[in-house]
Amino acid sequence: MRLEERGSESRNEPRRRGGSGGEREAAITRALLAHYDATARALPWRGVDDPYAVWVSEVMLQQTRVEAVVPYYERWLETFPTVEALAEARLDEVLKAWEGLGYYRRARNLHAAARLVRERHGGRLPDDPADLRALPGVGIYTAGAVASIAFGVAAPAVDGNVRRVLSRLHDLEDPSPAELRDRAAELVPADRPGDFNQALMELGATICTPRAPDCEACPLAGHCEARARGVQEQRPRLGHRASIPERRFATAVVADPDGRLLLVRRPPDGLLGGLWEFPSAELEEGSSPHDVAPDAVRRTVHPPPAPSTDAGAGDGVRLRSLELELEDVRHTFSHFRAVYRPVGYAVAGGLDTAGDALWADPSRLEELALPVAQQRIAATAGRAVRQSVLRP
Repeated sequence: MRLEERGSESRNEPRRRGGSGGEREAAITRALLAHYDATARALPWRGVDDPYAVWVSEVMLQQTRVEAVVPYYERWLETFPTVEALAEARLDEVLKAWEGLGYYRRARNLHAAARLVRERHGGRLPDDPADLRALPGVGIYTAGAVASIAFGVAAPAVDGNVRRVLSRLHDLEDPSPAELRDRAAELVPADRPGDFNQALMELGATICTPRAPDCEACPLAGHCEARARGVQEQRPRLGHRASIPERRFATAVVADPDGRLLLVRRPPDGLLGGLWEFPSAELEEGSSPHDVAPDAVRRTVHPPPAPSTDAGAGDGVRLRSLELELEDVRHTFSHFRAVYRPVGYAVAGGLDTAGDALWADPSRLEELALPVAQQRIAATAGRAVRQSVLRP
């Protein structure tokens, strides 16, 4: 049911609770819902009655800022308006629509889950949190969020923002996930569970922030045990953040006589699974990109080219190194920083791609799903290599 369709007389008075909370919990719920009704941000996934759209929004919002999600969400629903449309789509189409949003496993899981929903649930997203959790990529939080928002199930949904709010509200230094879910379950009202869960998330995102929370504007300030003790900024306790390692990759930017660029698809599982990239291989300490990059090329084409400084030397096809100064491309993932060291090559022709590889005309690169770093390599190193190859 849409927010504006609810009657105003009882909208802040939960008729019965989803958990076993008492008077304090009921007061917290009333205060939070009243604040949400008055101040909630206008977001495209709020007030919708389509469980599929709710599910898409919750997956996109995982580890991603709201501002970044909005345009992707709107384009996604234009491209894949239903579960059936997503299930029918090719993975390449799905990854292309997700391009730039990061954490591509979410897109692959959405696609796989849509096919399971079609096969097992007749194309309708299940309303039971346990059934939702059986879908790829749906954990405890996402199941609770979708069940409560889309189906009105009084289920808790504890994300990072909610963890922070509850830890401060109850002055918990290092609560376990189970304890937080229990605390949240005590607060969730049976008649507005989705609004309540969104209100908790909203409070953590806009007021109860990690640093310098705006306690004066918080509707729960009078109930906050951490604030009463002056330790709100110390709750929850932050773990030690490990330093992010740096990994270097030799990246072969290869052009054929027509100026097409060689691309290879990454394995379906793992980091950036299913996306396209320039042939790359990780550099060991002391190794040179010029020594490693040719090996990455040989794994993608047939017959494997032999390195040469002369395009016509010897028998068979030769991989000719181009004397170009190509800039490194850097990109930070969640658990490491990548440095791509592009090296330019030309081939005289006659190379067939092997496996998941292809020769791509630069004018059609936008049709392929390329990670952000690979797009930057194409725009700089790829342009320089093509100009060198096509120069009369």
